[in-house]
Amino acid sequence: MDCTVLKFNHCGRKIYSFDKNRLQTENTGRKCPICQEQMRFSLLEAPVIVPCPFSNGHKVRCAFLIGSSLGPAFLCEWQDSELHVGVTNSQGVVYSYTSSGVQREEQGWEQCLCVPLVAPGTSRGSLAGTLWDSELEQFSLLPTWSRHRFEEEREFGSCCYGFALSFLNQLRRAEGRESVTRDDFTQQHVLPHVKTASKYITVYQEIHQHGFYVADL
Repeated sequence: MDCTVLKFNHCGRKIYSFDKNRLQTENTGRKCPICQEQMRFSLLEAPVIVPCPFSNGHKVRCAFLIGSSLGPAFLCEWQDSELHVGVTNSQGVVYSYTSSGVQREEQGWEQCLCVPLVAPGTSRGSLAGTLWDSELEQFSLLPTWSRHRFEEEREFGSCCYGFALSFLNQLRRAEGRESVTRDDFTQQHVLPHVKTASKYITVYQEIHQHGFYVADL
């Protein structure tokens, strides 16, 4: 998804379009897709950029990532494709559990959903830095995450999600905090990102097909 989405109000509606016509939209050269009149905007009415929910996971340190081999358009509620999750270290290397064991990837997660696991600005000498990296590397070497046990873990619904959440819970216990259940983590952290992505994908696809998307204020 390479185009930036813009939003502006006209005719009592929210109208979305791609930014390739932004300068034209901001002035007087574009007609409203609803009333077909020339659009003029004050400074406060100017089109705004809709934040894209997808991030380059390799640039988000110490985060829980949700990706799809089929691309970001499949990171939504209604797609039946299998998602893949991983955890980044402080350098943006993604650790994920696959049928080949734990993978360490420096590319391939450029468009995914990111759930930061540490507060921004945390010092690199803490669990957001060298300690995090060493804990993640040691955790990835446990026999539990060998390729020979992948199908066993998959049978119990664990696999890549279980790897990432188990690592997070290991850190929580080391800090004296209670473990978080899969249901709670999904409800509190994963689903909000997926829902936001689903709305964005809907708007993006409608613009791509029709040239714009209209919603009620």
